[in-house]
Amino acid sequence: MSKSSSVFASSRSGPSDHLPSTTVIASFRRHWEQLAAGETGLLPESRIEPVFDLPDLESIRGLHGDRAAMQALVVVKLNGGLGTSMGMTKAKSLLVVKDGLTFLDIVANQVVALRREYEARIPLVLMNSFRTREDSLEVLRRHAEIASDVPADFVQSKVPKIRVDDLTPAEWPAAPELEWCPPGHGDLYTALLASGMLERLLDRGYRWAFVSNSDNLGAVPDPAIPAWMDTEGIPFVMEVAARTQADRKGGHLARHEDGRLVLREIAQCPPDESEAFSDVERYCYFNTNNLWVDLQAVARESELRDGVVDLPLIRNVKHLDPTDPSTPEVYQLETAMGAAISVFEGARAVAVPRERFAPVKTTNDLLKIWSDIYALSDDWRLVACPERAVPDLVVDLDAKHYRMVDDLSARFPEGAPSLLGCTSLKVDGDITFGARVRAQGDVVVTASGAAKVGDDTVLSGPLVL
Repeated sequence: MSKSSSVFASSRSGPSDHLPSTTVIASFRRHWEQLAAGETGLLPESRIEPVFDLPDLESIRGLHGDRAAMQALVVVKLNGGLGTSMGMTKAKSLLVVKDGLTFLDIVANQVVALRREYEARIPLVLMNSFRTREDSLEVLRRHAEIASDVPADFVQSKVPKIRVDDLTPAEWPAAPELEWCPPGHGDLYTALLASGMLERLLDRGYRWAFVSNSDNLGAVPDPAIPAWMDTEGIPFVMEVAARTQADRKGGHLARHEDGRLVLREIAQCPPDESEAFSDVERYCYFNTNNLWVDLQAVARESELRDGVVDLPLIRNVKHLDPTDPSTPEVYQLETAMGAAISVFEGARAVAVPRERFAPVKTTNDLLKIWSDIYALSDDWRLVACPERAVPDLVVDLDAKHYRMVDDLSARFPEGAPSLLGCTSLKVDGDITFGARVRAQGDVVVTASGAAKVGDDTVLSGPLVL
């Protein structure tokens, strides 16, 4: 048995109901062997160049109006996240975000609306983790109309954490679950293969997968893209948007020295090149993580590479217990699903409007979606209200008092203030907001102790409580 295979065999714990398949082991072996050979996964400036000219979604719509490809479409949502950074212990998609509905409720309603609009079957399939599966499927069971001719989910893999000092599997008897980690959302392709979901989808005539994060309510399929892929034989499309300072740490699009488009994540950037990585003028497109995949191409690629889709390695150095810096350093061997743009021959990128990227990563984002600057359309899309004159809104809530969802809810017990006329909102201190509060222009609210903004208050400019 090779050392990489023995990493799985010798690890003393793992998902009790899921032993690694040969596909998962083959993928992990490839990355472990790259690690052992000294591969860092870094992609320096000397090997890439910026990308400036891309087709945009509007131009593709003008040339590819055929809706027929929607008959072979499946919507896949990445649903493995727990939202721990906001204090959640369940699937992030179960967070109530608009009109009393969770992300998953809204996504299910979006897919049902798509079926009606295009008279197509369009399944909704979740890529769950072991921690998110049960609760998420329970929510989908409340949406009986979302049932389809394929399973509602498949489960992403787990792989061992690897000690930095000797490249052996980490062991931690006090908390065995800490010995394992998810291999990044690039596990999409491995999990599709290992679970049998890819075969089931192809057997039932599905060809195009639209993949996006479950917390991005702007990610709704557009029929022009699979029509474009079908007409021009494109195996993979990444939706990218114009990069701003808010996106400077996110993965950006570049062109490799060999001519391929590539996705470079911050973990792949040499430490001394972080300034160039963050230059939004130089690298002007970021990956929205809305991806379109030809499932037939995934099957072909896996056949060529011994059952795996060989994505570039991302080597993340962490502590075994992320909350305890005294625990040993480990490598988490990960991949990014967007990195497949460098794997599939003929892969393309398309520039899309910012509204197709509306994720909730922090409570700052959540407050904006709670507010009146967004609404749900008749077909369940999250849309900006037309009354809003300024498209960008910066919300900066004091992390000491608002970082967790429960803290946010406690300090906005009557819901979000009206932000239609607001250009920025900064809250510094332990402040509770009353009902029907309105914010106008640039607002800064500060308090040295516990304080309250009363009902019907109109906030404008600086306010010290």
